[in-house]
Amino acid sequence: MGMTDPIADLLTRIRNASAVRHEKVAVPASNLKLRIVNLLREEGFIRNFKVVKEQPQDQIVIYLKYTPENSPVITGIERISKPGKRTYVKENSLPSVRSGLGIAILSTSRGVMTDRQARALKVGGEHICSVW
Repeated sequence: MGMTDPIADLLTRIRNASAVRHEKVAVPASNLKLRIVNLLREEGFIRNFKVVKEQPQDQIVIYLKYTPENSPVITGIERISKPGKRTYVKENSLPSVRSGLGIAILSTSRGVMTDRQARALKVGGEHICSVW
């Protein structure tokens, strides 16, 4: 795969680290990744994150979250829009993930946000990924 799709890489690293119950996982930083990770924290899917200054690229350290039974809070995380095949949704057809238990993360003209926030603002955009 390489880094042709840094967002898919981010999601895969989170998925893999969760599967083996790692406390944290590091990914190369970018503004879009920071916005996605911040939404995951706001929505309760991860414990926290921090940016570590490094050469040649800053790293985002993501602290994963588990239930008291040690199951990953993130049970699924899926890339929807891809570099070769972008997926856009209109404000009247915003996705619902797992009947609202999950979130869709969208890149809109008003910024990166969840499907719920997009509904409230009546905006559509690119459907980056879904998390549940």
